Formats: sequence, structure tokens, C-alpha cells
Amino acid sequence: MSDLKETIGAFSGVLMAVGDEGYDEARSVFNGMIDRRPALIARCASPTDVAAAVKLATDTGTPLSVYGGGHGVTGAAVVDGGLCVDLRGLKGITVDASAKTARVEAGCTWGEVDAATQEHALAVTGGRVSTTGVAGLALGSGSGWLERSFGFVCDNLIAAEVVTADGRAVRASGDENPELFWGLRGGGGNFGIVTAFHLQLHDLGPIVLGGMLLYPAAVGPELVRFYRDFMEKAPDEVGTGLAFICAPPEDFVPEPVRGQPVIGVIVCCSGPVEAAEEALRPLREFGPPAVDMVAPMPYLAVQQLLDPPNPHGMRNYWTADFYDELPDDAVDALVAKATQPVSPMTQIILVPGGGAIARVDDEVMAFGQRHSKWNIHYLSMWPDPSDDERNIAYTRELSGALKPWAAGGVYLNFIGDEGSERVKSAFGPEKFARLQALKDEWDPTNVFRHNQNIPPSS
Repeated sequence: MSDLKETIGAFSGVLMAVGDEGYDEARSVFNGMIDRRPALIARCASPTDVAAAVKLATDTGTPLSVYGGGHGVTGAAVVDGGLCVDLRGLKGITVDASAKTARVEAGCTWGEVDAATQEHALAVTGGRVSTTGVAGLALGSGSGWLERSFGFVCDNLIAAEVVTADGRAVRASGDENPELFWGLRGGGGNFGIVTAFHLQLHDLGPIVLGGMLLYPAAVGPELVRFYRDFMEKAPDEVGTGLAFICAPPEDFVPEPVRGQPVIGVIVCCSGPVEAAEEALRPLREFGPPAVDMVAPMPYLAVQQLLDPPNPHGMRNYWTADFYDELPDDAVDALVAKATQPVSPMTQIILVPGGGAIARVDDEVMAFGQRHSKWNIHYLSMWPDPSDDERNIAYTRELSGALKPWAAGGVYLNFIGDEGSERVKSAFGPEKFARLQALKDEWDPTNVFRHNQNIPPSS
């Protein structure tokens, strides 16, 4: 470990090995099931530092991981005995309000980006939990509340500054290294380390119509059917998701319901508040909801709604599938199981497709699968290691019960380590072959492999 520190040479950031101050905090990730000990954590302060860390890993044959936000459920940000290229020292955000663009360095979180862009009443689709890192979300495509209005994060990527496996600093855009740019938009961190993202922004807020509706679990079958049909015709400005959760122990929740299974509908509308009120009226009148917390509020507040139920360090097991349709039989199978969670922290989230994300040509970038009507994220969370087996089994049983209706393919940011075939299914055979050819060109020895990996063809 000390040899790695000495070998890296000129490095302006912070180097941490086992026993160093800050090492244990630096190696922790969102998923508490992950407990890995890198030989060296290199917290970079510049792209030059990133290049030095990559060179050290390749010269010494040391496994390399990349830490952006550490939010991915696989814990790929850290690798046992390896070198962690820690981007959390790269925190620059520059907003050009007149051009409606932003340059965002790779160590930023979505909460930091939202705060910077909202100073100018601008925004881009961002993570649903504010502590999510920009880099992993953007490279994996980038789903968020605004996607039906503005597309995924990758749809709004204008250019990327990249450190390659051989230590070069290059730029990828529609004009510069366009094939690399194609692959970065959905292909994950397989081709290099992106140190800065250039993003297109959109007019938004600072006040939007947002919040949450809570319904009793007993109305689940009727509610999900209504929500399914409502979203078929909803305008693009209606950003939303339906979640099977347990009611929080908060004052706004009737005491008998606290801790009990309920169904929440999260709302974030990008258009004028008056138009959004009218668009949401049928949904707010259905039932009606037991609790209606939808109101004009800052977009920043909407982006923090899911922070409390998603704390750092809980044990997490995730999976997901796309669905072209949700017929009544699928709804019944989902509701029967999703309203009986093993852990009160578990969240099963239905994310509707359509809108802007469905209007992008599948061939424009690596990420496709834009025409599925639903993306269901099975997210189990619990605190006690002794409950691992029960929670994992529950998640597998629930997602398995819906497999007959799954469309094939998967949104990689929503799953754990499920093997190479699941990675391939996210792209299909033609795109996967194109991505492998890109890997052959930019990372032929698979330096960047601690991820949802696209290996070289060899």
C-alpha cells in the first residue's frame, strides 16, 4: 500500500490507505452490504490526478474502480485490494444561463447540480435522491422526475471530458470522437473516466407543482389500474412515479397508518402550476387519497422528497425490468406481493415511460429501450444483516412473479450484479457488438471493468 503511494509520483489530491485518517469514511458506499477495502484511495483534484491514478493502476496491474457518488447498488465504486480513483474532489459547476448549459465535474451530486442550476430557474433531469452522483447516473442513461419533459440525462449530454485507459485527456461530442460519445451515453464507465459533463439545461421553476399522494394499500388494484390508464394520456409535463412503501412515522400521516403498507404517488410537473393542477385533477380526485401533499413548492424540495427514506448505509438489494404493458393480471400479481413487504424500508417503484424519452431515435446513442411503457424498480432496503436472506428472497419472488410480462432488457442503473447476459440484454446484440468494438479501441485490456461490464471482444 505504501508502495502504491510512493509510485504514483506527482499528485495534487489526497491519497489514503488502510489506517489513514478518513480512509474508512472514504471507502463506504450507499449500499451497506458492501464492505470493501481498496489498497489505495486516490481522491483526485484534477484530470491530471485522474490520469496519474490510471497510469499507476495500469503500470502495476492493480485493479481499478471509479468513485463518483458511490450510490450504485453494486458498490462498484470500491474494489478489494485495488486502486479507487475517487472523483469526489472534482466539484466544479459552471452554469451559462444565457446558453442554458452547465459544465459539471464528475464528483458532484445531483443535489449540488440542482442548487446551482435553480439559481437561474434552469434544470436538467437529475437523480430522484439528491445524494446520487452525477457520473454514474449520466453514463447509465439517467432517469429522473423530469424525463418525460426533457429526456434522460444522456439525452442532454452535449460533451464529455474523458481520461482514457492510456492516460490521455480527450473530449467526446457530436463533433469530436463521435463514436465514443455515442457509447458514453448509456454504455456506463466502460470506455474511460469522464471528469466533466457538459449538459443542456431547460427552463424550470423555481416553483413547480409537486409532492406526494398517499393511498391505503387496500385500493391497490383499482389505483394501479387507474394510474396506468391515466398515464397513457397524461401530458409530458406530468413527471411521476407510483411507489409501494410503508407510511413514514410523520405527523402528517394518521397514527394508525404509520409504518403500514401504503401506496404513494410522487409528482413533479414541469409546466405552469395552473396547467399542472388541471392535468393532475383526475389523479387527485381518485379515491380520493388519504393524504394529499401536492402543492406548489420549490423544485429543490421535490428533489429531496426521497432523501429521508433512502439513507446512506442501509442494506440494499435491487432489480428491475421493463414492461410494454401492465395488463390486469400483472397488476394483480404486483399488488398482492408489493403490499406485503418484508422490510418497512422497501420501495417498489413504477416509472412510466413516454413523452420526451420515447421521441429519441434508438440508434442515436448506446441507450435504447425507449418505447417500453413501464420500468419497475424493485428496491429492497433493511438495516439488519440477519435479514439479508429474507429480503433478497422477497425481491426475487416479487420480480419473478412479474417476469411473464417483462419486455426483455433492463435499465442497468436499477439492478445489482446480475451477470453478463443481463448487461447484454440492456443493449441488444447489434448495439452490444458495436459497444465491444468501441471497447476494443478505447480500453482493449479492460482496465475499466469494475462496473456493468462490456468486455473487449477478445
